[in-house]
Formats: sequence, structure tokens, C-alpha cells
Amino acid sequence: MKEFLITENDAEQRLDKFLKKLFPNAVRSLIYKLNRKGKIKIITLEWKKTKQDNEYKLQIWEKIQIFLSDKEFDELSETRKLPANNLSKFRAADFKKDIVYEDGDLLILNKNPGINVHPWNHKTTEVSVIEQVHDYYAWKLNSLTFKPSLAHRIDRDTSGILMIAKKKQILVRLTKDFKEHKNIKKTYRVLALGRFSRTSWTITKKLLRVEDAKNQNKIQVSEKWQTAISHYKVLKEYEIDTKEGKQIISDVEVEIETGRMHQIRVHLMAIWNPIIWDNKYGNKSFNHYIEKQYGLGRQALHASQISFMHYGRNKQMSLQAKLKLDMIAFIDKIK
Repeated sequence: MKEFLITENDAEQRLDKFLKKLFPNAVRSLIYKLNRKGKIKIITLEWKKTKQDNEYKLQIWEKIQIFLSDKEFDELSETRKLPANNLSKFRAADFKKDIVYEDGDLLILNKNPGINVHPWNHKTTEVSVIEQVHDYYAWKLNSLTFKPSLAHRIDRDTSGILMIAKKKQILVRLTKDFKEHKNIKKTYRVLALGRFSRTSWTITKKLLRVEDAKNQNKIQVSEKWQTAISHYKVLKEYEIDTKEGKQIISDVEVEIETGRMHQIRVHLMAIWNPIIWDNKYGNKSFNHYIEKQYGLGRQALHASQISFMHYGRNKQMSLQAKLKLDMIAFIDKIK
């Protein structure tokens, strides 16, 4: 028998959902069977041991008793094991360099390009950002079913600000803010192809998400779909020589009111100023030239600043993340 104390990160969730998180390898029918056969007992706040309905909401400081053998428990609770050779690339000392801010409620990273924020394929051996976070904290965080979780996402090849909640109640409030586009302001640095028609403007083109897109872009401009609002300001222009003649690269700051998938990438493509080295929405021939001549091989998009409501401290905060070295080196070369 194993006994666990319910903490604030595990409380206020249904018993069956708690057990499903605790036992990721168990199908829901097995979880119901374990409860039906008395393998799961709750010691309530009144110190009564009782079998509870699957929909029972666990309360903080209650205890849960699980009557399984060690072998059964391990088989049901075993999670994906990360290859040691992959994790060795992400040493704690290196990970710490990317921390922009950290307290008991939040971890905010300056994400590197070329890595997914969460596992996208169970067969891959690549370690995602959130897996790095879990490995970094190991057993430091006291929760049975809650681990630090992404409050939002950014693309694999986008660098910059990434928010991770350490507490469930903080995660719930932040994800709500992101979904409702309130109390959150996100600003990006972008290097885009060509001279902008205006030095500052607001793009309001609606975006359509195409599921299972094969021979077309996943996100498209469409007046029949979701509102998307991007405010841009041109910071500087650089002129470079190419085989086709002189070309302008614009250094742009973009603030988004909405957080649609690929929003900035599609909006800038729609006004004929695609992001440099965007392999989906960019100019492929120019991208090839940029990679060959300047060594930049990922979209020049960086989440540089975020303003948000910190609910743990009950105050508005604003944080910045420096450009990554590849974008800095590229700008130095084209100055």
C-alpha cells in the first residue's frame, strides 16, 4: 500500500482524472475497476477512510491510499524515459543561462531556436523544452500529478520568451489570460524581407487554420475566420547586395494583440514582407541565399518582451529576453 498527501497542486480535481495523471499507462476502464474493487481509499479531512465516487473532487490535505503491489504501481506510473545521451546536452549550468526570471510560481526562459516546446512525437528521441524543465527540477517540486507546465507556446524555430507555470492555480489564470487576450502584451523582434510601405501600421487580416494541410499552408488569410491583430514598427533598414541587385532587410518590432498560430509569419507574408528564412511562408530562393552567404538557417523571429499579470505577487510585470547569438551575428554581418 502506498499513501500520498494531497497538496494544493493536486487538489480540486476529480479522483479519476487525478488517477489518470498518476497512472499514465492505465486506461480509464482500469482506473474505474481499481476504484470499484476498493483499491483506492481516501482519508478525508475528518480522518475517515472511505471509497469515493470517480467524480469526487480531492481536497487539500486529504490522503489517498493505493492498494497495489510495487510492480503494479511502477508499471502503471512509468513515464517516457529520456535518452541519457540527449539529456547530457542540456546540463543544468547551460539551462540556467537561459532563465530570464524565476520564483516559486513562474519560470520564464529565453528559449533557443531549433527545439520544440513540448514533445511532438512519442517516437522521437529529441528532448523538448518542457522535458528539460522537468529534468532540471527533478523531485524538487512537491506534487503527485502536476508538473511545471507551459502557459503558452512558440514555434520550434522561434526564440525568446517562454512562460512556464510552477503552480496549477497560476497556470489556470495565465492560460485564461492568453486565451482571452487580456493582461498579456507580447512583443517580437523580426527581420523581414523588403522595405515596408509604412514605418508603422496595424495588420488586421483574419486567419484561417487548415487542419491536415498537405499541399497548402496550415494558416491562411481568410475573412471568414478568426480576428488577428498585429502592430508593427520599423526600427531600422539594412541594404545588402544579391545577384538580383540590392535588397532591403527590415528590422521590425511587432506587438500582437491576439495570439493566433503563426500570426506574425502569415501577417508579414500577406503584406509582402515575409520573415527572413521562414521555410513555410517566406521567399525560398532568398532564404537559400541568406543561409549560404550569411549562415542564418532559421526564421528570424524572436519573442523579445512580455508584460503580464503575476497573480502570485498580484502585480503587473514586464520582462525582456535578449536576441540569440545567431540573429546578433546576422545583423552584424549585414550592417
